Amino acid sequence: MSPASSSSREPRAVIFGAGGTALTDDEKKFFRSADPLGFILFARNCENPAQVTKLVAELREAVRRDDAPVLIDQEGGRVARLKPPHWREYPPAAAFAALNNPAEVAFLGARLMADDLAALGITVDCAPVLDLPAPGADAIIGDRAYGTNPENVAALGRAVCDGLLAGGVLPVIKHIPGHGRAGVDSHLALPVVSAPRAALEAGDFAPFRALHHMPWAMTAHIVYSAIDAEHPATLSPRLISETIRASIGFSGVLISDDLSMKALPGNLPGRAKSAWEAGCDVVLHCNGELKEMAGIARAVGPLSAASRRRLDFGEKRRVAERRPFDRRATEARFSSLLEGRA
Repeated sequence: MSPASSSSREPRAVIFGAGGTALTDDEKKFFRSADPLGFILFARNCENPAQVTKLVAELREAVRRDDAPVLIDQEGGRVARLKPPHWREYPPAAAFAALNNPAEVAFLGARLMADDLAALGITVDCAPVLDLPAPGADAIIGDRAYGTNPENVAALGRAVCDGLLAGGVLPVIKHIPGHGRAGVDSHLALPVVSAPRAALEAGDFAPFRALHHMPWAMTAHIVYSAIDAEHPATLSPRLISETIRASIGFSGVLISDDLSMKALPGNLPGRAKSAWEAGCDVVLHCNGELKEMAGIARAVGPLSAASRRRLDFGEKRRVAERRPFDRRATEARFSSLLEGRA
């Protein structure tokens, strides 16, 4: 299949990255031809507010859709693409759990973060992390998590989602159905979790079930041998249909984690095709390499009717749940809570 033109009925079911702080002519030509659903930004794309705003506009102009989703990983702590001096520094998720009024602090931080993103035209934030770190697990999650108690993690995750939505930004709960037991970093190798199904249901899956109504979720590149011993969640039709959709009850847009991560087997076009056919609404490729993106574009088709309904539902929520706020007063309250003065 050759890349679709911008006149296709639906955009291609993929999110792509860009190489730098402005689009090259080759990137503009490729994005116009491939027509990805949207884009994701990384630190390499973010220099200052004026530049990011211009790049976001260029990306949408390339696909001729003003509503093309633009994503970013802005969790706070060590996962932050927007950094000082142009943007506020936010603490990692683990810092909130030890505070008084942790849900209020998490909400206010997410509300401020959403204001940062919305000012740039960014509409989707790949946060919050709902994973529950287990003893002996790899440190890739670590302080990105809100704790190890499923109820507490769900409560703080819900506060973050509410704060982002109040600012007109869609949250992405991740990494469904749970990355906390991974013994290796899925950027580097394939984690295999052998915990029994009952333990996964009671612990790892619980925060995602509590927030199953959120508009977007991102998969985990992890094998859960009690459910599907052969395929990581991203590539598993059984796990996506029976666990993520049915047992957890998630009905929103399901996006894969980055296809370039070494946890996944095979070549990039094969990974993309397998993830899409397994049930991911959208696949994600982050590094901005044109040759790699071209192969993925040939492997993945347009957004399905079901995926379109999920996408539209999320967009309606993004618009409907946005609320005005006083930035100065929110900054003051957030800072006082962080410092223990409130």
